[in-house]
Amino acid sequence: MRSIGEMARESGLSVSALRFYDRAGVLVPTWVDPVSGYRWYDPGQLDEARLLARLRRAGMPLADIRLVLAGWSSADADLVRGLLQAHLRRLERGLSEARGEFSTLHALLDQRENPMTSPRTTAAATHLTVPAPELAAALDAVRFAVGADPELPMLGGVLFDVEDDRLQVVATDRYRLAVARAHATGHTADRVQVVVPVPLVDAMRALLSGEGPVRLAVDGDRVTLEAGDRQAAGQCLDHDFPDYRRLVHLPAGRRALVEVPAFREALETGPVRAGEVREQDGLAYDLSVLKVADDGTVTLCEDGDDDQGTLAVNRAFLLDALTAGARDRLLLEVGSPTAPLAIRRPDDEHTFSLLMPVRLED
Repeated sequence: MRSIGEMARESGLSVSALRFYDRAGVLVPTWVDPVSGYRWYDPGQLDEARLLARLRRAGMPLADIRLVLAGWSSADADLVRGLLQAHLRRLERGLSEARGEFSTLHALLDQRENPMTSPRTTAAATHLTVPAPELAAALDAVRFAVGADPELPMLGGVLFDVEDDRLQVVATDRYRLAVARAHATGHTADRVQVVVPVPLVDAMRALLSGEGPVRLAVDGDRVTLEAGDRQAAGQCLDHDFPDYRRLVHLPAGRRALVEVPAFREALETGPVRAGEVREQDGLAYDLSVLKVADDGTVTLCEDGDDDQGTLAVNRAFLLDALTAGARDRLLLEVGSPTAPLAIRRPDDEHTFSLLMPVRLED
């Protein structure tokens, strides 16, 4: 007999998916412990689970999967072949329709771009002064979230968003988003936004070792940081950054204050979701599943735990966000299982990061 964890590791289905398929009557374990409720599978069910995993990766509806599994061992394979072919036709039709919609969307984008001017296009150069420690802390808080996907070059830098007396810096790679703020003086014109490429961001950060103010200038598509007699300058990315303000307004969730050193140790040594075959941009990662109780206690869920009220996240991303939070105590804010996890500083509402959740159930 195989435990549910062993079945997950060998089949490519997650533990939560196996529980889901049990409840749906699709892949029912051979025996369930009446005391613990733990599921056990016959070795012969492994091939069935692997078949199920393939069908789900291909996006086949659950109703069709039931019929495929029921007819798989039959001597007459016409039903299974017919179901596979019908699903393939649906996928091809859906792809054709999606191409048509994307073609229309690209045409609409072309129409929108022609009259638009970039927020960084200003009549005169923008000059402002920023405290070096504040800018250094802001860059440290967002640097981990910079994207590296060559297909999305606009995410390969840090947004410098200058408005009134503040400089907001923002980074996102789609899966995580980080925002921080530094006070600025000297800017009295309209809002200015530039996306600074990450090598230039790192060069700027290297200059911010002092306690005094530094000078930041934006002149067209060129940005310059001066710290004393040292300077880092270069071209901005010729792309517009997504409207991050639309992404950070989340419904209030349950908040938990965590002691970062202890929580970090628990993440590094505690349970990860067994059997999860997860990749992001070609890299495999571990999955940690969190639960926040009504009293604000955070627990890391074991494989056998019920998934109600839990949130799954990329463990490495969460560890990065804890480091970027730069506090011994941080607030975790958990909403629904499909809402981002927010990591906030208790003493600074303007510096925070968001992590996209990972879906557990198929």
